[in-house]
Amino acid sequence: MTSEDPTAERWALITGATAGIGAAFARRLAADGWHLVLVARDADRLATTATELTGRHGRQVETLPADLSTDDGCAVVERRLTDGRPVDLLVNNAGISLNRPFLRSTVEDEARLLRLNVHAVLRLTLAALPGMTERRRGAVINVSSVAGFGAVMPGSTYSASKAWVTNFSESVGQSARPFGVRVMALCPGYTRTEFHDRAGINMSKTPGWMWLRADDVVDEGLRDLRKGKLVSVPDWKYKLAVAGLRHAPRRLLQRASKDTRGRVDRDPS
Repeated sequence: MTSEDPTAERWALITGATAGIGAAFARRLAADGWHLVLVARDADRLATTATELTGRHGRQVETLPADLSTDDGCAVVERRLTDGRPVDLLVNNAGISLNRPFLRSTVEDEARLLRLNVHAVLRLTLAALPGMTERRRGAVINVSSVAGFGAVMPGSTYSASKAWVTNFSESVGQSARPFGVRVMALCPGYTRTEFHDRAGINMSKTPGWMWLRADDVVDEGLRDLRKGKLVSVPDWKYKLAVAGLRHAPRRLLQRASKDTRGRVDRDPS
């Protein structure tokens, strides 16, 4: 991205763009002079966000209402990435978690999680990269999670989906680098967004010092992208946490796991 002409128009496409980390990316990139393509399920909320960003920053903002957990929704965004004005930055931010353990889940819910957290990331990255590598510029940021570095949510499949996102991004990033294209996994810890509320997950007992601001996550992520990092873990406390998750004995990690959203209480009978 550093080789781009600073006077040229730059387009970024952001999924999950109306809330949380996605909205923070939209605000930051619009302020930095990027034109935007915003993707989310809620058309009215997309339109409101686009009007606010255009009015504040004078950037062009396109909206694409799409449910990326469906094939049709992914296809809409794929067509924009391959047929529209070139996109120089793709931010795959849309994702979900489930507030139930795997042993009490359903195939439909687990499949939806995989389609959004994994399948959509794969499809949109694959749609964006050929054009970027041909132009010898561009970047993809796949929003993952610190949770992907270990099974810290006993019974939850969210961390497994994010482990895939991080590994995928790091692998593809190595293959895209010779073409002047960057692919990076952004792995924040607990971040103040609508994410947990939408999933119905009670986070009231999580200490305040563990929470990050979405704007800070985006700032550090973009700095790490400019540095050419394949994996970005914002904030020193989560860098330490990841070091522990990578190197601590598995038995110790299992005993220390505190996020209980996926646990199943034993039947007292």
